[in-house]
Amino acid sequence: MIALKDILYKVAIEAVKGTTDIAVHKIEFDSRKIESGDVFVAIKGTLSDGHDYIEKALSLGAKAVICEHFPETVAEGITYVQVQDTSLALAFMSANFYGNPSENLKLVGVTGTNGKTTIASLLYQLFKKAGFKVGLLSTVKILVDTKEYKATHTTPDSLTINHYLNEMVNEGCDYCFMEVSSHGIHQKRTEGLHFVGGVFTNLSHDHLDYHPTFAEYRDVKKSFFDNLPKTAFALVNSDDKNGTVMLQNTKAKKLTYALKSYANYRAQILENQLSGLLLKINEQEVWVRLIGSFNAYNLLAIYGVAVELGLENQEVLRLLSELESVSGRFQFIVSETNITAIVDYAHTPDALDNVLKTIADIRTKNEQLITVVGCGGDRDTTKRPIMANIASTMSDKAIFTSDNPRSEKPEAIIEAMEKGVEPQNFKKTLSIVDRKQAIKTACQLAQPNDIILIAGKGHETYQEIQGVRHDFDDMKIVKELLEQLNK
Repeated sequence: MIALKDILYKVAIEAVKGTTDIAVHKIEFDSRKIESGDVFVAIKGTLSDGHDYIEKALSLGAKAVICEHFPETVAEGITYVQVQDTSLALAFMSANFYGNPSENLKLVGVTGTNGKTTIASLLYQLFKKAGFKVGLLSTVKILVDTKEYKATHTTPDSLTINHYLNEMVNEGCDYCFMEVSSHGIHQKRTEGLHFVGGVFTNLSHDHLDYHPTFAEYRDVKKSFFDNLPKTAFALVNSDDKNGTVMLQNTKAKKLTYALKSYANYRAQILENQLSGLLLKINEQEVWVRLIGSFNAYNLLAIYGVAVELGLENQEVLRLLSELESVSGRFQFIVSETNITAIVDYAHTPDALDNVLKTIADIRTKNEQLITVVGCGGDRDTTKRPIMANIASTMSDKAIFTSDNPRSEKPEAIIEAMEKGVEPQNFKKTLSIVDRKQAIKTACQLAQPNDIILIAGKGHETYQEIQGVRHDFDDMKIVKELLEQLNK
């Protein structure tokens, strides 16, 4: 039990009915999870309003309610606390409830359209190799040093974040690397957290199903840096025109990284092969196992963070050379007949363009490049024709298929994609609704030395159709299909 008045520290309270000098069991914002003695926080979500479930929470035993407006009738013996923003209140309450765990380790947030998972995951990997206990909050998974938990969101809710940060502190973790999404920032999930550093990767076309304009999407990202303390560092990609925007109002130490312009941390690609990259980072050469210019940016950001956190330059370079690619990020296999299959999470126009440019840099042009790609349902519809245009322009053959159609008809999604194909590329495209069949067709079309790119789902091991998740793993399927064709 913990005093309600203690977990309300830093919360801007507008009015109180009852007393905050009571002990509560735990915090919940899902009325279905309420138990006797809990405090219920009524959150206004995109699909439902927690204020509609106050009575249900009370019937299950809640003894206190945090809300933006008092209900018409108030129950006797219940404490009601009115605040302006319950999402913001939840963030501070969650941090207080768990003893502000982010203050007891070094927390670094990574934000941007592409590269968040790779940078956060490889920072975890690098610091583990350096001998530290480390935590990770990512799209792919949550790690409390060596303990692994399933991730459900890029940036979890405030309660979940602080729960795992507390676990990390209890486990003796020194660092935590965390993906910070625009949704997470906008919904106040990262408020009340103490960051020692923030990284900006890039900004491109994504999440315009959630943010009404690109400007709002950019400004939400920027607000993360605006709120960093002066004791933190802000490391941004200055080759992206939005990089300097992120630094405009930050109180943090301003740092840049780049491949094309002057920066605090600068890299040059000396060699780019399927086996890896030879980079020159701040005049020091290093061979790494990752591929492509987008990974050169990722590795440069990782180098900058590691140095800013106190690791020695030469040691960081050595550790960079040992890093292995993240699941579903340019993962590849080579079949017995020398067909290369690449699986990548590229689900935005910019990410797809980057992956295809990387393949173009390492291929000989004597082979065929077959791209299998789809777009998610119930998400930003404007990127569908753009992605189809990129795939059909930069590939020898493009197969449009289902990604996670969710509640939409996959045929309608593919039809929207087809509108982006230019007339000269029509004959290079196929549309196959069934994703497994699309991958199978790519395998059947491929000849020795050809390259197959399967884009969009990457690390995901499911396909969501009409609210049901079915087992589906791109890498597993393409591997099995290529093995069958070899027999």
